[in-house]
Amino acid sequence: MTSKAYRPNVAAILQRSDGKILICQRADFPDCWQFPQGGIDEGETALQALHRELEEETGLRIPHYKVLDSHDGYRYDFPAGSPLKKGFIGQEQTYYLCRFTGQDSDIDLNTHNIEFINFRWINPNKFQADWLPDFKQKVVLQAMKDLLKI
Repeated sequence: MTSKAYRPNVAAILQRSDGKILICQRADFPDCWQFPQGGIDEGETALQALHRELEEETGLRIPHYKVLDSHDGYRYDFPAGSPLKKGFIGQEQTYYLCRFTGQDSDIDLNTHNIEFINFRWINPNKFQADWLPDFKQKVVLQAMKDLLKI
């Protein structure tokens, strides 16, 4: 159960059949590569938020991926001194592992609210924690370990 102090959030690890995972380069922080993610809106389930966020951020729709697994309860605090985001002190995330069933041409980063400027597929062991802000690194690495069994 999510505390009111933490914004409920979902994140997607999309994996191709060859084992490579999708990472996306943020538009606002070009040195940051991450998984598609976003908040769960009021009245929305985590799974509904996953589908909405993937479509909003990458253009991918349900035919382009299949949900394989999920883990929840990943929590991080925003850095001390940073402004609260929508009144929350941090985020509590549900991570989904999804099998990518589409083609690269199905990925469209030029959505109505551009969050990413590039994407690439990497082997999970090539993911570098320093692509992320310090406060997110432990959560992301734990989610990868739990879902990808690495």
